[in-house]
Amino acid sequence: MSGNTIGKLFSVTSFGESHGPAIGCVVDGCPPGLVLSEADIQPDLDRRKPGTSKFVTQRKEADAVKILSGVYEGQTTGTPIALLIENSDQRSYDYDKIKEVFRPNHADYAYIQKYGRRDPRGGGRSSARETAVRVAAAAIAKKYLREKLSTVIRGYCAQIGPLQLLAPTTEALWQTVEQNPFFCADLTRVEELEAYMTQLRRDGDSVGARINVEASHVPPGLGEPVYDRLDADLAYALMSINAVKGVEIGDGFAVVNQRGSEGRDEMTPAGFLANHSGGTAGGISTGQNIRCSIALKPTSSITIPGKTIDVDGHATEMRTTGRHDPCVGIRATPIAEAMVAIVLMDHFLRNRAQNGDVVPVTPII
Repeated sequence: MSGNTIGKLFSVTSFGESHGPAIGCVVDGCPPGLVLSEADIQPDLDRRKPGTSKFVTQRKEADAVKILSGVYEGQTTGTPIALLIENSDQRSYDYDKIKEVFRPNHADYAYIQKYGRRDPRGGGRSSARETAVRVAAAAIAKKYLREKLSTVIRGYCAQIGPLQLLAPTTEALWQTVEQNPFFCADLTRVEELEAYMTQLRRDGDSVGARINVEASHVPPGLGEPVYDRLDADLAYALMSINAVKGVEIGDGFAVVNQRGSEGRDEMTPAGFLANHSGGTAGGISTGQNIRCSIALKPTSSITIPGKTIDVDGHATEMRTTGRHDPCVGIRATPIAEAMVAIVLMDHFLRNRAQNGDVVPVTPII
């Protein structure tokens, strides 16, 4: 296994590097008959692409997706769907000066230890540029889940650095999330966030972020009780996103302070009274909303000099130049949504293959 594929029945295999001619993926397992075109995929790519505001990397990429296979006369055929996104704004010369130096807390050093060589241009395969194809693949999963199950997967920025942000508790607030570059549910905080990002750039520094994702209308019964638990696969998928250092399902680490009487998600004939466990129990979906949260570290691509070593092991100092995000979490919302969508799509198909159209014994939602 080379670690480039996720999913069992609905699988996504990605390829390409940050500064290569293109990136892409092969989506296998999508059922036939889904109406699909590039126009169904492009909106999510536009939400993620670089250069969309002055607060993210100014690399200019159209991120225009091409469907190369698996679709005939506007519908999926059930065969592998190949997606391609061409790179058009590579500035590889920005990385010439780091060919012989390891950037602190980047993948450079670990990459060398694994492969004995590396592509220093933008991080190669370890670049967040690769996440564009995940978003493209997930747009297919989102469309299928939305049309088949009415499942909706949405995310928002819950915190940037010390600034904690409002959760979207109404449809109007969810719409607000899409109206600003921070995916923030409170437009009154946007000016504050802009000022904070501007100061970070002046300081030559960066900061972390927290992104929350919620999936509604998820059917009960998805996931397995031991190794292929739905919550475990969600954590695995979300942890694969660049810069993610923490994943929470439901209340996450807040359960440490809870008593059993507080966090047990009591039930009545009318439904659940709470959702502390994030929509799963025993590794299987309950029919409640799936709730996930990720913590992204601050990027190490900053202009403040830091200690490191070169390829010969000599001590040196590193100051990163080029085009970088002061907070990678700003563009992470569509990526987090994508990983949740891929996992839910895969588990839906697995559950259908195992159980057919089994109706829950006691539908309580």
